[in-house]
Amino acid sequence: MSAPHDPRNQNPFHALPPVVTAIAVVIAGIEILFQLGTLGLVGGREAVGWRLDAIRDWGVADAVWQWMWENGTILPAELLRWLAYPLIHGGFTHAAFVVVFVLALGNVISPFYRGWRVAALFFGSAIAGGLAYVVLFDANAPLFGGYPGAYGLIGAFTYLTQRGLTPADPSKAFLLIGFLLAIQPIFGLASGAGFAWLPDWIADMAGAAAGYGLAILLFPGGMATLRDRMRHR
Repeated sequence: MSAPHDPRNQNPFHALPPVVTAIAVVIAGIEILFQLGTLGLVGGREAVGWRLDAIRDWGVADAVWQWMWENGTILPAELLRWLAYPLIHGGFTHAAFVVVFVLALGNVISPFYRGWRVAALFFGSAIAGGLAYVVLFDANAPLFGGYPGAYGLIGAFTYLTQRGLTPADPSKAFLLIGFLLAIQPIFGLASGAGFAWLPDWIADMAGAAAGYGLAILLFPGGMATLRDRMRHR
């Protein structure tokens, strides 16, 4: 008979932090709903267009940003796009990769960034990616998907690795970010898509950079260290 604490008797999801699990479950739940709607199993005929409607209504749209900028008006309801867009994906594979990144990296960094800090890293990086998307490009298509947020978690992982707080080699801390960011341009150019991948790629890169920066600020004692440095300047 196996012992009560035998790993074979333990649910692997029990070890996952609640915030990490919540983000992954919401992303997966939305994607499952879209899949069921496409198959006609829920929502009737209208459900077939749920995904496109969600991308239109909640994706980060350059036209919306430009209108607010030109009119000097902030619409709070439209700002919710920056928090909602990383939860909406273009298909099962798109959502699945983001969920894997969130679960794997969120679990690794959560001992140092507990509770709301993980959510701040994910959504803060997504916001940075969205801002880079609308400020740097006049993109016709809206930005959607959780890659900028996931890359933010990679940025936080990189910071922890540099400090020797993960099993990864500190000398290769930026290797994961560099490898992943190199994939999209290579496949984009190889497929003949030209530079259509560039706005999304910049959003991902901005998310990674924001995640690294936020990781410094949100690390226990990070704000106090920053204040001390500013006082000595």
